[in-house]
Amino acid sequence: MTEAVIIGVGLHPFGRFPGKPALDMGADAVRLALADAGVTWPQVQGGYIGSYEVANPDAVVGRLGLTGIPLRGVFNGCATAGTALALAARAIETGEHDLTVAIGMDKHPRGAFAADPSVAGIPSWYGQTGLFLTTHFFGMKINRYMHDHGISHQTLARVASKNFRNAAGNEKAWRRTPLTPEEVLASPVLNYPLRQFMYCGPNEGAAALVLCRADQAHKYTGKPVRVRSTALRSRRLGAFEVQSPSFPVGEPVESPTVEASREAYERAGIGPEDVDVAQLQDTDAGSEVIHMAENGLCKDGEQERLIAEGATEIGGPLPVNTDGGLLGNGEPIGASGLRQIHEIVLQLRGTAGTRQIPGTPRVGYTHLYGAPGASAVTILST
Repeated sequence: MTEAVIIGVGLHPFGRFPGKPALDMGADAVRLALADAGVTWPQVQGGYIGSYEVANPDAVVGRLGLTGIPLRGVFNGCATAGTALALAARAIETGEHDLTVAIGMDKHPRGAFAADPSVAGIPSWYGQTGLFLTTHFFGMKINRYMHDHGISHQTLARVASKNFRNAAGNEKAWRRTPLTPEEVLASPVLNYPLRQFMYCGPNEGAAALVLCRADQAHKYTGKPVRVRSTALRSRRLGAFEVQSPSFPVGEPVESPTVEASREAYERAGIGPEDVDVAQLQDTDAGSEVIHMAENGLCKDGEQERLIAEGATEIGGPLPVNTDGGLLGNGEPIGASGLRQIHEIVLQLRGTAGTRQIPGTPRVGYTHLYGAPGASAVTILST
């Protein structure tokens, strides 16, 4: 099977951009990725594009050029971008195309997401009791995890503080004001034990990647980044995930993240001990803590010591969310996962500027998780 590599990345800033449509942001991100790859839009043979808010995201071709290429829309909740990348890579691996793109964009209004629970296959009482708020779910989940594994409030605050500090060095991040752990802990509690500055926020932005056959990468770049594996998993019966209307009884069921992670490692022939830098879904500070263990990067409960010792800092042995993560960047759903890939590509190239991790990183890891219990993992390497 032909190997797919990433030869170009482009990122529109994340934040709020009044008067600028998501399609324009998406087109800007694609142009940046094309320029980075040294290719033109007519050379692109196909791609995949994701968005929650844009009904027909493939309409971005109107901004880029009507070349007739198949640009297929995808949506998989917060795992949308992971799906777009996986399919763009698969089209190359199977020989369907030689040059593809993965694109994500979104423009969310202020405030939490809201909808009729029936669209997610959940009875109306679930929303009437306030459980359809994802902030509520994440608060309950980390509260239980803290009890079971000895995680402190200080650890949650350290995670948030780290991500805001990392975002301060990222010119395309949304929240670039550093906050101390004490300032994070002083912010209002929204859903116990999570406070205001421990949550990410929906916002606006776009990202894009250009991929090609590995044996043709030399025509475009001297530093291609290999797509070693991608994996996507949905929840199993009995798992307690976003929008689960009940708590499981009996033996715990593994999260889809655990299964996606295990599959990605196996396909790549790479283990957690090989990961040099990771991007984990930090919908909230507690999620980053939980996902460290679910992705095999540590054992349950070890996060308390590792985070206190600075292991996940840019200069630590396992840097996590070096660009600020979702806490610092916000989450335009369709683009969020491609932002993660963008950061890993910069790190593996050694071009992340003040955020660059020490040494010569060779393996990068990205993880997405969201409603209604879907998880996507991508492993990249030099």
